[in-house]
Amino acid sequence: MKRQLPFMGAACVVMLFIVYRTTNYQYQQTEMEEKRDPFDTGEGAERDYRKLNDLPRGIIEARSDLERKPLWTSGSNSKSYATHSNLLAIAAGIKQKNNVNTMVQKFLPENFTVVLFHYDGNVDGWFSFGWAHDAIHIVAQNQTKWWFAKRFLHPNIVSIYDYIFLWDEDLGVEHFDPQRYLDIVRSEGLEISQPALDPKSQDIHHRITVRRRTNIFHRRVYENRGSTNCSNESTGPPCTGFIEGMAPVFSRAAWYCAWHLIQNDLVHGWGMDMKLGYCAQGDRREKVGVVDREYIFHKGIQTLGETPSRKVSPDRRQQRHPSLDTRTEIRRQSTHELQIFEERWAKAVREDEDWVDPTVTFRKN
Repeated sequence: MKRQLPFMGAACVVMLFIVYRTTNYQYQQTEMEEKRDPFDTGEGAERDYRKLNDLPRGIIEARSDLERKPLWTSGSNSKSYATHSNLLAIAAGIKQKNNVNTMVQKFLPENFTVVLFHYDGNVDGWFSFGWAHDAIHIVAQNQTKWWFAKRFLHPNIVSIYDYIFLWDEDLGVEHFDPQRYLDIVRSEGLEISQPALDPKSQDIHHRITVRRRTNIFHRRVYENRGSTNCSNESTGPPCTGFIEGMAPVFSRAAWYCAWHLIQNDLVHGWGMDMKLGYCAQGDRREKVGVVDREYIFHKGIQTLGETPSRKVSPDRRQQRHPSLDTRTEIRRQSTHELQIFEERWAKAVREDEDWVDPTVTFRKN
């Protein structure tokens, strides 16, 4: 028995060494995977990583960006391609060409990357503007900005940008300066924001978005009209913690959450503005706000979904749409998608037993 003790001790040491090496290897493997792509977590991500086992780990580059790269870097024709710190993405049609040009001119001096989502298929018509040659152009006929954003603004792709401006094409920016706007957003700690709307705007849906002349920014509205009762006790949208979908501005962290909230098939995005506060990286009553000092004019021009430019006889148009115009059909689809989104949210909350509504916790505090 005594002779077996040294052997058993040695065996235990060997086993402990094997366990240590195995645990240490698994830890290093996990750490490398997190560095490789810190956004991806969960079982699905682990399965995807296994598909990369045939590559040497050091060669994997998980992130990208929207910065253009030069074809050559020497000689008289070389050009310096700067890395921009913020992104402006606009869903644009050629009919709003001049207004979009005015918008972009506001952002160019502040070193923004500009992306145009062309929903009417017309790209060539934009190259009369010099800046259009440096912009990123993405084309898909009759698609919304949320459709484009879900497919082309993945968090890994836009992770180099501090702020993402995802704007409509029909905004007047005469009283808007992007750098002053971002100075306010940073100083006030706003993760999700929008410029206030000029009270004379053509399309105002929620009073919280209307500009207050004496404010720098505001986080809530006081209103008692119809079913809306907004007071100091109000803890959620549209009274506080709310911005609308026409001109949202997201921090990098907020966009990571918002991108996942965008539904792949619900392209109009109705109802999502009421849930964006969950992406505020904290108490939405503090992290979501409307900036009054830098404000915009919403023109309320609707061109998405118009008949393509090819000529179609009035008789054939009437046969295809005997009683409904395109805008009516779009509104009907939007309403239907809103109902689906609300049902999905309720179902997700019911089925996720581990989820705790953070707004309830913030409310108690």
